[in-house]
Amino acid sequence: MDGVLVVDKPAGPTSHDIVDRARRALQTRRVGHTGTLDPFATGVLVLCVGRATRLARFLAAGEKVYRATVRLGFATTTDDLTGDPLEAERPVDVADTRLGEALAGLVGRFDQVPPAFSARQVGGRRLYELARRGEAVARAATPVTIHALDLVSRSGHTLELDVRCSAGTYVRALARDLGERLGTGAHLVALRRTRSGAFDIAEAVSSDLTRAGERLIPLSGLLLELPAVRVGDEGRRLVGHGRELGAEVVLSDLPPAGVERVRLLDEKGELLALAVPRGFDRGESPLPRRPTLHPDLVLID
Repeated sequence: MDGVLVVDKPAGPTSHDIVDRARRALQTRRVGHTGTLDPFATGVLVLCVGRATRLARFLAAGEKVYRATVRLGFATTTDDLTGDPLEAERPVDVADTRLGEALAGLVGRFDQVPPAFSARQVGGRRLYELARRGEAVARAATPVTIHALDLVSRSGHTLELDVRCSAGTYVRALARDLGERLGTGAHLVALRRTRSGAFDIAEAVSSDLTRAGERLIPLSGLLLELPAVRVGDEGRRLVGHGRELGAEVVLSDLPPAGVERVRLLDEKGELLALAVPRGFDRGESPLPRRPTLHPDLVLID
């Protein structure tokens, strides 16, 4: 059993709890996810099953879309509702124009400091482990991109925001940074992920995983943004041995120059591997090069 299962995670269970449910429902240990949701968060949790686990790093790289609820007035130790207040509640007297400017200032590419309670590592140890022990450490900022940050509604101290961001973005850190820009403090009180990469909430199954096996997206339906190259029996044999493929075993759709990676499919459309094209673009080299496809992630045994 191989493929991807998109689950609508409810508030309460951890992402690993949902993975365990899927293992029992699908009767396989080979289940993982492409990006954790905090226990209080809901929405799209992408589970990789069987050989799809080998594709997890590619499936996790896509942008994410969230509906976030932010409470102005004070920051917390965790940047969300599960933490302790860092300060007494401040008055919130922020004009709509100033709020709009603060939101606009957080759109773009910048270095984000992760929350103190997060899974990022410092010296081989998780930040949340150090925080629980009361050890203060420097948290290295990492580059993230906020593609869009839009105000949906405002009621008192509470904001509803739509967020579209790169993988690796902490939305609760975004809430923290917004509070700092406004001078009010802020923390995240609710989060729902509505899209992760190519996977949308509309295709998600409930967390009881009833008939989950029937809702698996097959390997052939994954990473469709990558060009496809079809090969015959000889190409399939070479892929199975991790060998490079020349143009003579390609049935159709040789990649154009400049493509970084392609999907290798057999005649039936089964996904065999991901491959890196070599020699299709000579660049400035005057030497002839034999174009080949190098399988760097093989999905057949």
